[in-house]
Amino acid sequence: METHGKAEEKGLRYRRVVAKVGTNVLTAGTDRLNLEVMSALVGQVARLQKRGAVVLIVTSGAITAGRHRLGVTRDRKGMPFRQMLAAVGQTDLMQAYQELFARHDVTVAQTLLARRDFADRQGYLNARNTLLGLLELGVVPIINENDVVAVEEIEGASIGDNDNLSALVANLVDADLLVLLTDQAGLHTADPRRDASASLISRVERIDAEIERLAGDTRGRGVGGMVTKLEA
Repeated sequence: METHGKAEEKGLRYRRVVAKVGTNVLTAGTDRLNLEVMSALVGQVARLQKRGAVVLIVTSGAITAGRHRLGVTRDRKGMPFRQMLAAVGQTDLMQAYQELFARHDVTVAQTLLARRDFADRQGYLNARNTLLGLLELGVVPIINENDVVAVEEIEGASIGDNDNLSALVANLVDADLLVLLTDQAGLHTADPRRDASASLISRVERIDAEIERLAGDTRGRGVGGMVTKLEA
């Protein structure tokens, strides 16, 4: 790609980057999208674009945005209801990204993917060609699992979350780097929100039973947790 040449000229180590942004990051732990946090993220992506890199964003947050738009509490659950929330919230989520990127003269494109897009060869090629074409035009793809039809992502099945989706996307576009943004510093020896003595594990060389135990279960408002980040 032409952008790779530009990136090399400007000394960028990673030229094609996939960044996954979870619900807890986008909301800063609240019940709505945090535009200040999103603005900071968008600004960093825009600066990378200007240096010649290309960035794809895999984003969560549609269900939370839908809850806020409709004014419903987390007490209401059930798959059909959460799928409706995703349908409502996806428009607000994309509007926020579009308006924030427009401040930097960057165009975005909504891309909703389902598991079958990676399982079917033709779907895989179609998705790859579309994403690479958008990157050639300098467009930032904003990718989310199609929550309206993707039951696995909403239920929190181990193969259906945006951590794993981001890994699939990174493979799809031959990314140089996958970044999983989180509201935690990383993997700890215990949950730092519950144990003040928990220490950060700076590097994981091998994922074994002990590392999987430390990763624990999913937490917070989103589906993914540390365990799905290890899977990704």
